[in-house]
Amino acid sequence: MRSPEPRALASSRPFVSTLSVGLAIGWLLAPGASAQFVENTADIPSGNPGNNSVSENVDFGDVDNDGDWDAIFADGGDSTRDQNRIWINQGGLQGGTKGVFLDDTSARFPAITDQSRDIEFVDFDGDEDIDIYVSNTSTIVADTNRWWRNTGVHSGTYVDETSTRWVNLGAPTSSIPTADLLPEGFLDFSCDCDFGDLDNDGDMDLFHSTYGGQFNGNVPSRIFLNDGNGFFSEFNPSGYKLPNRNITNGAPGVWCEGTQQADTTNTTGQFCDIASSALDIDLGDIDGDFDIDVLHGARQELPRLFQNRLEENGGSLSFRDITGTFPAGYSQGNGHYEQEMGDLDNDGDLDIYGLNWDAQFGLNDNLLENDGTGAFTIDQILSNSGADDNEGDFIDYDLDGDLDLFVTSFFAANRLYRNDHGGGAFNFVEVSSQIPSINFVGLDGDGCDVDGDGDYDFMISNDNGSRNLYFENVLRNNGSGPTDTYAPYIPNVEQAANRAAGAAPTVVRAHVYDNAPYYITWYNETWLEVKVNGGAAQIVPMITSGAQIFRGEIPGNLVGNITYQVFSEDEYGNQGSSAIRSYVATGGAGVGTPMCFGDTGCQCGNTTPVGAGEGCENSQGHGAILTASGSASIGADDLVFTVTQGRPNQPALFVQGQNLISVPFKDGKLCTGNPTERLGVAFMNASGQTDSSALSVVTEGNLSTPGSVRYYQAWYRDPGPGSPCGQGSNFTSGLTITWLP
Repeated sequence: MRSPEPRALASSRPFVSTLSVGLAIGWLLAPGASAQFVENTADIPSGNPGNNSVSENVDFGDVDNDGDWDAIFADGGDSTRDQNRIWINQGGLQGGTKGVFLDDTSARFPAITDQSRDIEFVDFDGDEDIDIYVSNTSTIVADTNRWWRNTGVHSGTYVDETSTRWVNLGAPTSSIPTADLLPEGFLDFSCDCDFGDLDNDGDMDLFHSTYGGQFNGNVPSRIFLNDGNGFFSEFNPSGYKLPNRNITNGAPGVWCEGTQQADTTNTTGQFCDIASSALDIDLGDIDGDFDIDVLHGARQELPRLFQNRLEENGGSLSFRDITGTFPAGYSQGNGHYEQEMGDLDNDGDLDIYGLNWDAQFGLNDNLLENDGTGAFTIDQILSNSGADDNEGDFIDYDLDGDLDLFVTSFFAANRLYRNDHGGGAFNFVEVSSQIPSINFVGLDGDGCDVDGDGDYDFMISNDNGSRNLYFENVLRNNGSGPTDTYAPYIPNVEQAANRAAGAAPTVVRAHVYDNAPYYITWYNETWLEVKVNGGAAQIVPMITSGAQIFRGEIPGNLVGNITYQVFSEDEYGNQGSSAIRSYVATGGAGVGTPMCFGDTGCQCGNTTPVGAGEGCENSQGHGAILTASGSASIGADDLVFTVTQGRPNQPALFVQGQNLISVPFKDGKLCTGNPTERLGVAFMNASGQTDSSALSVVTEGNLSTPGSVRYYQAWYRDPGPGSPCGQGSNFTSGLTITWLP
């Protein structure tokens, strides 16, 4: 993770830089201005097999963690068995020019040919490099979807582990019919699969969609949960196993509440429809409860919406079909090939772009606005969108801080729409003159800053042996365009409940948005800053849960008033932050093991017995106690010592020793042996209490090695009257602490 040092924050939503907008509009409208995107053929592979194949899908990811974007392609589809391909960006570890791609398939990919329709990056085994999942169809021969593991953080080389990553496919708990089982997986017709932490346990789960044989739409989509180590078993709370491939009305809903009923509009959980001709599905939190819902496409049926009811069911995973909540007329006819979700008006929720959703009247594209609760209204039908389109993608091509739309068309020219929401409702205006007019059979497109010049470029995967296209954005190349000064924005952060301290962490999720595609925002460095009783900040990393959600785990042993704030930083160094939230953690055993009690070994002995866990008796008639909160983490440096039952309004000196001893000293006994460090002084209040929140135990104690064992006490003045021996000072009880990284 980049070091999250404080820095000047970039612009936050919904403010838009007047200078940036002026430059962008001025450049776009300048007399005689050329297109903003140009086709770049020199910097990508040409000819077959590196290019000019049957490419169904393109995705970007940094496969070797060297700071640039590499590209992978799903090849084959319904027409042929082919090898998927990988283009390596020649910046970073390659030592060449960023934005120049070479095909390195033979060295990095398994030598497998299949009928791939989709290829997804995901860190399925949690080792901080990105693995790959391949979605296949079985049009030609029986094929299974495949798991490819990245062999190292800086490797970018993949091995096929399909046969081991699927777990219990033939078990009674699986809905898959026995006849569809294959030696390495199961037969299916999969066009798009997505990953997200559906059950909020910290790993990425799989939502597997299918369109069924011959696009019949009768095979159910399925969910597979990750066991935390990258092995996937089906989530099937119904326990129902299909007798054959197709699901029929009246059958249990497998992973969804109710029984199967095709095209149902019931939203009570009595019925659901989990089988349709899905060519695309999308995951996102549409209702603001921080769990991941499912927008389920359907080519010839109505696209569907499934609500994740994890929160409503107290942490028990379940889904409900709420398609009936869509507004009347949201989709008609057939040809609904794809949809996307994004915050189109920068108001902190996910809106919907429905490609060809208004198919009844000429394949028009709809835009639906979310009111923040998951209720949608139809806000716009895109102008000139009646072509047979195949995929849409959101990129901020003009760097004005909002998401614009690039549409990849199946039988017509690709199109570009500029979002002119201007701080209010979104409004998309066609500006297709800004992209090259090249008419291939486009099946997918993805955008990112491949050449590192500060603007978003675009790649298109094409069918029928046509070359895949690299459209380079030249906004920044001309020297007068704007830069991306827009920080990620974090409008929604989960409120943690008050709790008793313990071993289990406090899980916090947040919505993180940016003026970038969601698959780029996933790579933002995102973290929590956590403070205990206003002390030093502890940094807690957050990881993507998929969709717009990031997840972090605050240590559960913290005690006190816990405040937390989310930060996220994009690839350009723009840093955004959330509002501060807080909760109270009480009780618990605290940090460290208590020791050095006042029942024996005190300098003068105790005139009255001290209570359990107290130090030697002081002038108040009891012994002082030392406790610790925060964590024993060198990296976090958030440990706070607290003295209770000391001498009111007197100073206390916190000390650290490397050896455990027991030596009578003044009115108490010293248990922290040489070498000894003085950590700092604080004054006790009228109740005889103080803490060490103003000092760094790690710095003052010269702590740098995990596994170090140290012993702690506080020495305090005690002038009496009433002191048993009258020597003017005493010691608290002690703590033994083993330091962690």
